[in-house]
Order: sequence, then structure tokens, then C-alpha cells
Amino acid sequence: MTATGRPDAESRPVQRYLQQQKAGQTSLRILLGVQLRRLRRESGFSLEQAAKCFDGTVNAARTKIQRLEHGDTGCQEDVLAKLLDHYGVTDAEERDDYLELASRAAVQPWWYEYNEVVEKWFRRHIDLEREAHTIRTYEVHFIPGLLQTEAYARAVTEFGYPHLPARKIERLVELRMVRQEILTHEDTPRLWCVVDEGTLRREWGGQAVLREQLEHLLRIVELPRVSIQVAPGRSPVTGNHPISLLQFTEPDLPDLVYLEQFSNAVYHHKQNHLDQYTMIMDRLSAEALDPEETPAFLEKLLAQLP
Repeated sequence: MTATGRPDAESRPVQRYLQQQKAGQTSLRILLGVQLRRLRRESGFSLEQAAKCFDGTVNAARTKIQRLEHGDTGCQEDVLAKLLDHYGVTDAEERDDYLELASRAAVQPWWYEYNEVVEKWFRRHIDLEREAHTIRTYEVHFIPGLLQTEAYARAVTEFGYPHLPARKIERLVELRMVRQEILTHEDTPRLWCVVDEGTLRREWGGQAVLREQLEHLLRIVELPRVSIQVAPGRSPVTGNHPISLLQFTEPDLPDLVYLEQFSNAVYHHKQNHLDQYTMIMDRLSAEALDPEETPAFLEKLLAQLP
């Protein structure tokens, strides 16, 4: 606190968020929600008590506050002002911090130009993967999206969306290629993949596409922040579903488990889920070949192709 009685920068946690140039819409919404939940609890309010500051039914307002605290939705300026009043936030500079954070969280995300083809359940993931410090992933059906060639991406996209017009297929492939740009950024995340052997043998799009994909992986493993491990077919520790763990350096941004299926996805951020899936990933990595063995394994697969 300064001599004027106003909170200084260190006691205004939102300031730290505003200084993060890398932060996207999803993470800013989550961080705003973290602070709103903190303010509510410090004020001694339950969700029902906080909801009384809004007109209408308590249940509807309670749901609104809960969605805001989980970062599931943006926060309009008038709604935020009411909550700050209710929680006793009167300092003008601190209120401005919150309003600026809400404003930045409302800016259209980078993927918005692909909005017409991006599934709602996928939006949070592609926004957050750009901000992750580490991405650990296990894939059993396809090569991980961040490692796919354009031809391979087209083949698996056509499989997953058989009734989609060709124009939208191409838009989805283009989006996947744009996502891969994070691998060459200066602050690229650490990407650690465990890929089932069967995935590397599966000929999505035919042998020529597979050959190009395997050659691409040989180049990718040379990147300093990418590790690929192969889980051989004999491995006793394999799963039926892909798993992704996103880890962040920002302490108020919770790590995330992302479980994707063909038509939806599940997100987990509670510690018990994080512990469970981290243990699964650790076991998968322990049973898989060492990353140093991957190039030789890929060369062997290439030599077996006609």
C-alpha cells in the first residue's frame, strides 16, 4: 500500500495479468474469474449472497457468477461494476485494472477468422495451447495435430468430417497448419508426445502420405523443445483415448487435462484429475522408447514401406 492509501502495483494482482503480452482471450477470462472468486470469498459471500446484487432470479444470477468465475464467459462492464461494488472494491486504479482485464478478455481470439469451422468444445484448447509452458500428449489414433503434415491433416479431417464441404475441410486443415506455428515461436512450449506404434503405421491417405508424414517427424524431432516417444505395440501400458496435459507458468492459471473424442472433449482442472492423468502420462513415458531412439524407429518404418 502506498502513502496515499492506494494499492501499489505488487498488491494489485490484476496488474501482473495485464503485463502478460502472450495472454489470450481464454486465459484472461480464467484469470479474471480467479480474481472475482477471490474477491467474493474475501468478502464472505456465498454464490447466492453475491447473486443478490443483480436483478432477476437468484438462481439465474448465481449461474452467471459461477460461469464468470470459471472463465466460461466474458464479463460485461456493467456486470463487473456491480460485482466490484458488492465486493467493496472502491479504489479507482484497482477498478480500472479489472475493467481493462475484462476489456482485453473480450477481444476476438486469434482463431476467430476460423470461427465457422472451429467446434465450440475445441476453442478453449487451441487458445490455451499457445500459452502453455509444457504440452504433454498421448495419441493412439492419429499423429498429434501439432505434428501433422498438410496431406495427413487433410486425410484425417476428411475421415472425421465425411459430410463437410471441401471448402470447410480446407479451412480446418489451414487452421491446423497455423496452430503449428507455436513450434517455431521464440517462446514455444515444451512439446512432449507419446505416440502409439500403431498410429505410426496407419496409412491415413495412403502410403505416400504416410511416408511424407514420417519424414516430417524425423525433421520435427530435431527441434530443441520437441520430444517424441514411441509406445511399442508390446507395451503393457496403453490407452484407448488420447490425453493432453497443458501446464502453465502463471500460478493463477490452473494446469489442464484435455480429453478429446470424435465429437466432443472433456476438460479437467481439479488436482485429483491432474494427479491421475499425470501418473498415466508418466507410466506411458516410462514404458515407451526413449526419445533418442525415435529417429532410428522412424527410419525403420520408412524402410518397411514399399
